[in-house]
Amino acid sequence: MAHMLPLENEEIEDEFIKERFAHYEQTRGFTPNSIRTMARRPNVVKAFMALNQAVLYEGTVSEQLKMMISLACSFSSGCLYCQSHMANLSDIYDAPAEKIAAILEFESSDLFSEAERAALDLAFKAAQVPNQATQKEFDRLNAYFNEEQIVEIVASISLFGYLNRWNDTMATSLEPLANEQANRLLKSSGWKLGKHKDATEIGAI
Repeated sequence: MAHMLPLENEEIEDEFIKERFAHYEQTRGFTPNSIRTMARRPNVVKAFMALNQAVLYEGTVSEQLKMMISLACSFSSGCLYCQSHMANLSDIYDAPAEKIAAILEFESSDLFSEAERAALDLAFKAAQVPNQATQKEFDRLNAYFNEEQIVEIVASISLFGYLNRWNDTMATSLEPLANEQANRLLKSSGWKLGKHKDATEIGAI
């Protein structure tokens, strides 16, 4: 159960935040409870949303790969909330369901290209504590990505260092649609709701 309930729309006064939340509703079908909770400090949520936009939705690395990288980080760190969200976003950005389900077998599955394997290898290793990334992973990346793209990849990994810690610490309550998507897409990977109890059960949405 969440340690802090997310804010309802009527509790948010800042018009820019309201507009961004409406965008999330449109693109994802809901506004994440993570940023609804962050909205208690408007400058924090605004800074986070700007960083999220720059990291995941700008540049030349595909959004699909960035979502899969973020999913890999969330598996490596153990954040069930972020696993569900990134499975949902991987699906939104056209990753096949079987590919999302095979994320833990990325090295052996024919569904992944060598470039994707290189990026996911770094993601899984960099999200561990202590960090397991070495020169070997960067040598592998250099065969497929330029320096600017590697910055995008590491930025995606680092963004989820923040989000994984935020949602695991807050025990952020999981939205019904994200819960449904996780059960559909990650069942074979052993996903479970855990402490992120469905928000509808505690009246948070």
